[in-house]
Amino acid sequence: MKNTSITRRVMLAAAVAASALMTAGAAAAEKVKVAAIYTLPVEQQWISRIHKALNTAADRGDIDYTFSENVANTDYERVMREYAEQGAQLIVGEVFGLERAARKVAKDYPDTAFLMGSSFGPVAPNFSVFDNWIHEPSYLTGMVAGAATESNVIGMVGGYAIPEVNRLMHAFMDGARSVNPDVKFIVNFIDSWYDPPKAKESAFAMMDAGADVMYAERFGVSDAAVERGVKAVGNVIDTSGDYPGTIVASALWHMEATIDKAIENVAGGSFEAADYGQYSFMAYGGGSLVMDETLVAPETVTAVKAKEAEILDGLFRVNVNDDRPVSDN
Repeated sequence: MKNTSITRRVMLAAAVAASALMTAGAAAAEKVKVAAIYTLPVEQQWISRIHKALNTAADRGDIDYTFSENVANTDYERVMREYAEQGAQLIVGEVFGLERAARKVAKDYPDTAFLMGSSFGPVAPNFSVFDNWIHEPSYLTGMVAGAATESNVIGMVGGYAIPEVNRLMHAFMDGARSVNPDVKFIVNFIDSWYDPPKAKESAFAMMDAGADVMYAERFGVSDAAVERGVKAVGNVIDTSGDYPGTIVASALWHMEATIDKAIENVAGGSFEAADYGQYSFMAYGGGSLVMDETLVAPETVTAVKAKEAEILDGLFRVNVNDDRPVSDN
């Protein structure tokens, strides 16, 4: 009787162990295979947010994540096809400048989910798009800048004049004008996503023309601000720790909401062509404002926080303007 009881306990323990192994194996098998393709280094601010969100999902155990960076536009289609052939269930990237090629790949692999940063719309059945719709916190940073300038001249250095950049700049300008109707803007695009020396040179020229607050859409602008002792506003990522005493506010992009929704849909078999842009809105946690309240006047902090609450409550809508912004005469 005693031996029988021991045998039963051993068999039960073995069954539990086997069940645990099967569960672990099933969980591992349920991980979504995700590949990302980036045209720039993952340290670049826009791309870093996508990379961060995917790493967060990988750390949670939701996905198996691999990526390629510094992929030239001429190689992008080839890399997309390679990942699709290797069995990636979800391919993430940005297809500005190669829309036709990317959509052709998606059409050739209808069972693969594609989530791409794009200026255009989704296409059935599997090509979804996203964007960093952080025009809301950009408006709020504009309020900070408009209140901070003493010369009433703000300099703005952008990469390319594409809708994704234009709308953030316009929102920023609208926010600044809302608190300071006398403010003027000097706007320039350096026609590069990553050229800090060129951005810095452009910023210096704006400061020479009277700008005492800089909108740092590109790397290099804040470095110029530090050298000249003027304030700067950040974009996409928080660089205040690198430029203490210079960055008064930043509009931050959080890609987690977008990525998590796409992964959920792929895992559940419900992924379809859609515009994921809404998940970058503040209401979804896709965008946020950060202010250095030691550098911002208390009355400005109060006004900005009140407007932020209105946005989150749906009582204020930031205008979307995709047109190229220009300097004031």
